Amino acid sequence: MIKVGITGGIGSGKTTVCEIFERLGVPVYYADKQAKYLMETDKNLREGIRQLFGEDAFDTENNLNRAYIAGIVFKDEEKLLALNALVHPAVKADYDSWNAILARKEYPYSLKEAALLVESGSYKDLDKLIVVSAPLADRIKRVMARDNISEEQVKARIDAQLPELEKVKLADYVIDNNLIMELVPQVSKVHLDLLNAQ
Repeated sequence: MIKVGITGGIGSGKTTVCEIFERLGVPVYYADKQAKYLMETDKNLREGIRQLFGEDAFDTENNLNRAYIAGIVFKDEEKLLALNALVHPAVKADYDSWNAILARKEYPYSLKEAALLVESGSYKDLDKLIVVSAPLADRIKRVMARDNISEEQVKARIDAQLPELEKVKLADYVIDNNLIMELVPQVSKVHLDLLNAQ
């Protein structure tokens, strides 16, 4: 089974593209969603987060205080790197388990969706890389609407990620998510190519 990564900057439309792949019967591991789940449920990871950010990292009901942590990591690169050093190994182990189960079901390929595939270096463990690209103005609007945050907050998040062009340089496939290019034909073309790569 071919292991394919799919990434792109915040607001590029990775999730929308992944949903099209899922409709084609492709299993998708959503690393960012799974990371959030593991941060809530993995005992060792929770303890590491508590040590890194203090008691305020969790609210009075012991749920992860995402807003508090985001407010720190998007302004402090060292804290962001430390958080990623805690989270990425936990996600990698979880992904490896997920992929091992899938491999027995004989899927031609699977997708691993993650915003920081390139930044973390985990794309190197995969066979192919898809980058979803979108105009910066569209990305900013999407994230502002989705997360109900200011333009400045979105720009801070974008600045914390590797520039899109750097990701595109490493891509085997680029999917353009703009108003001109339709997504379904682009995804179908990549899908057929990956099926033929078997």
